[in-house]
Amino acid sequence: MLLTLFDFAGTFVFALSGATAGVRRRLDLFGVLVLGFAAAAAGGILRDVLIGALPPVAIRDWAYPVIAAAAALIVFLLPAQIERLKQPVQLFDAAGLALFAVLGTQKALIYDLNPLAAVMLGVLSGIGGGMARDIMLAEIPTVLRAEVYAVAALAGAAVVVAGEAAGLPPHWGMIAGGLLCFAVRVLAIRRNWQIAIARPPEAGGPGA
Repeated sequence: MLLTLFDFAGTFVFALSGATAGVRRRLDLFGVLVLGFAAAAAGGILRDVLIGALPPVAIRDWAYPVIAAAAALIVFLLPAQIERLKQPVQLFDAAGLALFAVLGTQKALIYDLNPLAAVMLGVLSGIGGGMARDIMLAEIPTVLRAEVYAVAALAGAAVVVAGEAAGLPPHWGMIAGGLLCFAVRVLAIRRNWQIAIARPPEAGGPGA
């Protein structure tokens, strides 16, 4: 039940993120719905394919497309209200990242993956929706830019694994990991934390 609730919550907030980005780019209703579902489902589908939970739950269970569509419709019909929230896309995205990162990690542990693989799967689960959203909008995915994004998912996933190793109830590790991931991502946004980026050689320099 806890995993399902986290999955529903992550689906909803990532759909809000995708739909809000679609509204900002002036997509039509169909485009907003498609972008909302892609942002909501990509991470979960990637997670389920990698652990062998087939067909992926986002396709098998009708509740997921319905939840994603409901979130996208809310954004499409009430764009002004959504925009009143401070940095709505980034906050929704941070919430979705946190929820899917800890969910993906816990589900990997349930499927008996080792701790390292569980952390990696948690990160992939968290970043999948945001990457799908950015790629469909012809943008460089956030995770590939200098922003602290995958690192936040990594921190949350590590907490889930640490809680499992310590014998704590799964929900405590998931809640703690989700809060840490969300906090790191939001602080990175507000304080403009950056990861070192590659710098191409100077034009006209040696070897030019």
